[in-house]
Amino acid sequence: MTTSAARVLVTTAVPAERDAVARAFTGPHEVRLPGAALLRTAEGYDLLAAGVGPAPAAAGTATALTAAALDGRPYTLVVSAGIAGGFQPMAPVGSLVVADEITAADLGAETADGFLPVTELGFGTVSHRPPNSLVRVTKQATGAHPGAVLTVSTVTGTAARASALLARHPHALAEAMEGFGVAEAAAAHGVPVLEIRAVSNPVGPRDRAAWRIGDALAALTEAFGKLVPALESWNPYDHR
Repeated sequence: MTTSAARVLVTTAVPAERDAVARAFTGPHEVRLPGAALLRTAEGYDLLAAGVGPAPAAAGTATALTAAALDGRPYTLVVSAGIAGGFQPMAPVGSLVVADEITAADLGAETADGFLPVTELGFGTVSHRPPNSLVRVTKQATGAHPGAVLTVSTVTGTAARASALLARHPHALAEAMEGFGVAEAAAAHGVPVLEIRAVSNPVGPRDRAAWRIGDALAALTEAFGKLVPALESWNPYDHR
């Protein structure tokens, strides 16, 4: 039985992240869509592992949103979820981050004068802002730190690039690879979006020995255990 009027789509990159989210729910079962398969929970949440990167995330999210709309049961919220790199010391390993800004950090052009976002080239958008009320609810329920989450197509592997990203985006707390794609698909359907990330590693030089993926996945499960009941009181039409 569905316990909430909300219909929520949660998009992750990989099955391990989806399954971490699923552990916060009751009896998820597989549902197949044209071109996608997702886990459906008793609480009214659909969990989709769409693939790594903004393009698969956008395509998978758009497929699920379209299928739900055609079925006459559209989603009221889309959540991009998973693990992420955290900018130090603002987002330490093991912490949670909720995006108050979802930004495509490397969508644009490199020039002799530096990086230009695609908007300065006269095209498109590079940022989506989740509703402030939704960010507040998430922060209060989970303790997540609010800040910008950057979407990148190439994960940062050097201190120099980490510094450059922070110089362009001083409010950034984390980087991941899917949020902007999920947000683009949600925006096309007029559905509010949220991004929540558990920090598994620092942004910068790649030190696999220092990564805490298991701990981050456990934090993601715990976060959704707290977030789901909190969202029952959130008004999906409050887009402030």
